[in-house]
Amino acid sequence: MNDIAEPELIFKDQKLVGHNIDKITRELKDLADIFSDKKAYAAINGDTVVYKVESSFPVAHNTEGGLFYGITYLYPGKVGDEYFMTKGHFHSIRNRAEYYCTLEGEGMLLLMDEDGNTRGEKMLPGSIHYIPGNTAHRTANVGNTILSFSAFWPADAGHDYATISEHGFSKILVEQNGVPVLVSNSSVKA
Repeated sequence: MNDIAEPELIFKDQKLVGHNIDKITRELKDLADIFSDKKAYAAINGDTVVYKVESSFPVAHNTEGGLFYGITYLYPGKVGDEYFMTKGHFHSIRNRAEYYCTLEGEGMLLLMDEDGNTRGEKMLPGSIHYIPGNTAHRTANVGNTILSFSAFWPADAGHDYATISEHGFSKILVEQNGVPVLVSNSSVKA
């Protein structure tokens, strides 16, 4: 009897390889509620790929004590002055935390507490980001290449995209004078 097993997951050639890998592609048409410049949004082909996610779910969803793993590949681009970004979410169980580890590219992790205070953290290859519970989070690609990062989150955390879809983040990340800047989001709904 051999007590040594092969790894179940491998990160090879910038892709997650293994059994039961869940894959999601988000196109611009899937993200109408997150960009504030509606005129610029309407001028871009809705089939434009903004990001892809590969995830491994080794336990059932909502398993207390279980962990999930995923890699996001966020493409470079902008809608008006806003960088391409992920939908953003709170966790359904609000106090659940998460880790992001930047693999390649250049980006910004946006964090918003439940009082609407938004801040950003630079994402660079090798940077590790702790996302506390009760904190909405999304990422933006501020570079010219794909931003990829891995994530580790509790299997029972769940995703609350609806709150962000309805209310937005209090600040948005835009390019001003060639650099990313957080500015007040005038389209935030109270």
